[in-house]
Amino acid sequence: MSLDIRVKRVDRIYRPGENVSGVVIVSTASKLSHSGIRLVLEGVVNLKHSEHTSGILDSMNNAVKPFQNVFLTIDLVPPGKFEAGETQLPFEFKLEAMTGQTLYETYNGVFISILYFLRADMPRPLLAKNLQKQIEFVVEIKNSVAPVHKPIAFTITPEELDNVKKTSIKHIPKFKLTGIIDSSVFNINKPFTGELTLEESEVKIKSIEIQLVRVETCGTAEGFSKESTEIQNIQVADGDIPHGISVPLFMIFPRLFTCPTLHSKNFKIDFEVNIVVLLTDSHLVTRNFPINLVRCDDQDSIGSF
Repeated sequence: MSLDIRVKRVDRIYRPGENVSGVVIVSTASKLSHSGIRLVLEGVVNLKHSEHTSGILDSMNNAVKPFQNVFLTIDLVPPGKFEAGETQLPFEFKLEAMTGQTLYETYNGVFISILYFLRADMPRPLLAKNLQKQIEFVVEIKNSVAPVHKPIAFTITPEELDNVKKTSIKHIPKFKLTGIIDSSVFNINKPFTGELTLEESEVKIKSIEIQLVRVETCGTAEGFSKESTEIQNIQVADGDIPHGISVPLFMIFPRLFTCPTLHSKNFKIDFEVNIVVLLTDSHLVTRNFPINLVRCDDQDSIGSF
């Protein structure tokens, strides 16, 4: 005997207000007694703070407790018996948040996760094994307004590095990198793009990488924890590159591990991109660029000035 859940959409992606429909399938080789079948829809926002701030502020500890933003139960069948074979129990419901709550996009982070589940529970008479099946589905939320295209031109030299003391600049080899990031706002369905050019350098380049970083903030005005962690790191150049040649920057935003930039009462999810240049003398040069992620349909364009 087994219990399964199948939704009509193969990709299991839904947006607010859409109907989620499918069937719960009960398979048994002989008659099966049960105490009813209940389908549970649940959305959970899990928040936790890092070990660096754990136990420091009780108010913050209370603020980052997990909470539900979606909860719905449907009784599919009353107690009874299933005949041998396969029985399909159809269901359909509208995807909506609980009263006073908000639907957020599915996201899997380190300190914040937003997950949505469908669970079928079939309790059985005493001494018989209860059956349960759970699947996850994905919620995507489209931005209501198409963002404005804002290219970012940049120049990287030792004098412009934020994390280097002025007295230490003389110990860094002279170099100059110029480039452009195509926008500070990116459609999450499209790649991150730009280009970089090495104008001059006293030492050879060993590697150039672009690093996508999540910045997760949990808490309230009384106290919060803010942590930056790497999502992915992509090498765009290996070895010394010719001066004056443009190096394209291209990166796909990974599904589920990114979401549109989100700011709510108790948590925030932001994203940054680091351009990392490793010189052959082991100097590591990093430039940070905060970016804003949005979700637009393919037919929606990001406007420009």
